[in-house]
Amino acid sequence: MPSKTECTFYRWDSMRKERVSDMLERRLITGDRMMLAHVYPKKGCIVPKHSHDNEQITYNLEGALKFWIGEDGSEEITVRRGEVLHIPPNVAAKA
Repeated sequence: MPSKTECTFYRWDSMRKERVSDMLERRLITGDRMMLAHVYPKKGCIVPKHSHDNEQITYNLEGALKFWIGEDGSEEITVRRGEVLHIPPNVAAKA
């Protein structure tokens, strides 16, 4: 783990994709209190309801992602190409 004053450089294209399921791959960069992910979902992919200790910022590069927010999933938000969704810490979401 790099020290608090040591910087780490990443190049997305040089990073191996991790297969999460048949429908989802990702590349991850993790720090002490944050995670940055490139996700590659196939059409129809479902990500189960979950939450994170840190806040989540989703920036959609292409297509559309539908989120169901909250424990009961009652808030529905569709994030389209070029749009950003901020989810506060410990808020449940399904996509």
